[in-house]
Amino acid sequence: MIRSSLCFFLACLSTVSAADLSVANYKSIQEALDANPNRMVFVPAGDYPITQKIRIRGERSGLFGPGRIIQQSADQPIIEIENATGAEIRDLTLTRPEGKMESRNEAILAIKCRDLVIENVRAIDNRSPAGAITVRESKDTRISRCLVRNYMRVSIDDRTQSKDWGYAFNCTDGTGINVTYSTGTLVEGNRVIEDNFVPTPGVKTKFKLGDYVKKNAEKGSLMNQQAWDSNYTDAWQQGSGIVINAPEVNDLTRVIGNHIENAAQGLDIHADHVIVSQNIITNAFIGMKAMHGSRNVLITGNQFVRNSLWAIGLMPGAAAHPATDGKPENADGGSIISNNIISDFGYGDAHWIWGDERSPIKFDNGQQPDDPPLTDVIISGNFIHCSGKPRYKYAVIIPSGPNSPRGLHFSNNLFHPGTQGVCNIELPQ
Repeated sequence: MIRSSLCFFLACLSTVSAADLSVANYKSIQEALDANPNRMVFVPAGDYPITQKIRIRGERSGLFGPGRIIQQSADQPIIEIENATGAEIRDLTLTRPEGKMESRNEAILAIKCRDLVIENVRAIDNRSPAGAITVRESKDTRISRCLVRNYMRVSIDDRTQSKDWGYAFNCTDGTGINVTYSTGTLVEGNRVIEDNFVPTPGVKTKFKLGDYVKKNAEKGSLMNQQAWDSNYTDAWQQGSGIVINAPEVNDLTRVIGNHIENAAQGLDIHADHVIVSQNIITNAFIGMKAMHGSRNVLITGNQFVRNSLWAIGLMPGAAAHPATDGKPENADGGSIISNNIISDFGYGDAHWIWGDERSPIKFDNGQQPDDPPLTDVIISGNFIHCSGKPRYKYAVIIPSGPNSPRGLHFSNNLFHPGTQGVCNIELPQ
């Protein structure tokens, strides 16, 4: 009886505290935050239109509650958190109205934070090449149980400033959760779902997706001549469900138990010491890739369903490099791929783009001649399951060449063969 009374008292106290620090008592959400520095402010149920980003600073600041914040300006993020310690955003819905959904900005942008928590937030119709939830230069962030829905838009991917590429093209672009230049991040139990842009021939034709809109006088160093001359690229699905990106900086990241549906790339990893576990990635043209000097990546216990180009890919990228002038080597490898299930490969919505000459598991050479080769990977206990006619050439592709992968070790896997077998070479043991 005493315990029940105490619980009731504490619940009432919490309700009073929330009411006292409610945005309902102020002219705006920003005014409520400014009047209560270093405190959490409650956002009651209801719609809260804004035209300027909400700024959160300081220590233990933040917002929580069932309210819906609607950003009326396409030129502004919805919430910006900067130089904050222990900030929290919980339970809110963040969105943009009809006609303003397409933006170049984020729903949540966090910069230089420590111990940030973003939990049970719904970012809906923030359609932007920027991540709907973006964390930069931060330490020990937790992003948990959030929903990001409809984050993609038609855009232009401009690579004319890069000597590697030298062209720009029409694309669909957008990222659900984007973590860059950060360490100690936990991304868990989120749902990242795109319902709006699915790769159909009709969508491609309507928006001229893949067509070049600009091209330099000289071909980029990584472009083959045929692709350059065609003025078209198949890679017009850009962006990812979840990105962990910043070679040589991003470190100590856990990506666990997320559901990613209808993404371009499900998971895009450019980082060291990463755990990718218990995720479900369905109907992405790429399930996941780890490259650009991704070292010590543990990929275990995931489900990859209906991917079209590959499900799991490891390879060096342009950001990988040998040790030079006192700068340490940035190489890919020392990783484990274990106990994953890849099913219905080639049966995703993007199959018509990529065809049957693909592979569920792909290893590759570097993008540039000086890229250190992918080295020392254990591939064990994985299952590539094909219940119908295989829509892939080989279950696994391992290329040859001067910087081809080294030290790959396969054991206890069950790979249903493709139309030409299990692998293009004998699987290394």
